[in-house]
Amino acid sequence: MPSQGKLAALLRLTRWREHVPFTIPLTVVGGLLAVEPAAAAVDWRLIMVLAGNALAMSFAFMINDIEDAPDDARDPAKRAHNVISSGLLSRREGQLATAAAGILAFLLFAAAGAYTLLLGAIMLALCYLYSAHPFRFKARPLTDVVSHALMLSGLIVATGFFAYDRAPGAVWLVIAAASLFSAYGQFYNQVADFNVDQQAGLRNTAALLGVGLTSLLGHASIALALVCMVAAILQGLFPVWLGTILLLGAFTCLLFPWEMDMRGNLAQDGGNMQRPGLIVANLAALCWLASNLGWLTIM
Repeated sequence: MPSQGKLAALLRLTRWREHVPFTIPLTVVGGLLAVEPAAAAVDWRLIMVLAGNALAMSFAFMINDIEDAPDDARDPAKRAHNVISSGLLSRREGQLATAAAGILAFLLFAAAGAYTLLLGAIMLALCYLYSAHPFRFKARPLTDVVSHALMLSGLIVATGFFAYDRAPGAVWLVIAAASLFSAYGQFYNQVADFNVDQQAGLRNTAALLGVGLTSLLGHASIALALVCMVAAILQGLFPVWLGTILLLGAFTCLLFPWEMDMRGNLAQDGGNMQRPGLIVANLAALCWLASNLGWLTIM
């Protein structure tokens, strides 16, 4: 039996705090976009996909920390954050836990249907290729952004949708918006980590384009994501009453100061909007889910 300290370290290795806040709303919205037009309700398949996506994201973050452990050991802050670099877990222990997470995610995707299994398998493959040597998509310009956008957002929405429907139609706008928001997150992280990544010899998009252009592309990604979301709203993909939830949530969040980004670092260049944005997204998604299940009545 692993000790309590080992279990705590394994939980830290999953870095669940960094991905669960976006995995939940993206999966839920994907499922609801499929069932709402038919006035149907989500069922156990959404639970399977949600658990599969959460484990797939854990799989991605676990591989990343295992593969980045030697580089993270050079930076005191990153060394303390990485349980492999800090010696709380051995590389072998991390690899075994990571394999278990990936296998379980695959089985959960399979339980939700053939299309979800296919998309989930692509997601898991990207999660592996993104960080693992010698592939290291994260160290390849442009490939790093595309793979990040797909595995950490676009495919999460898609797995939720395809568990129930095979014809996304205008839902591609939402998938595109989610992918673009994720691309922004990648650009933001690369700008924030630019100096450390340079010291580690990481040749990503920021290394190719420089901080200024990378930051500009991040802002462009946000703008395009908003255009896609507005187009999706105009297509009638979302209940009208969700607008009230979004406005109330946004107003409430603006009453409080936000200084940290999603990774817990001091925010820069608009990064302080990441956390309140996810809070509002979760509020809207869970209210929509409660309404779909008949737990919340909207007059």
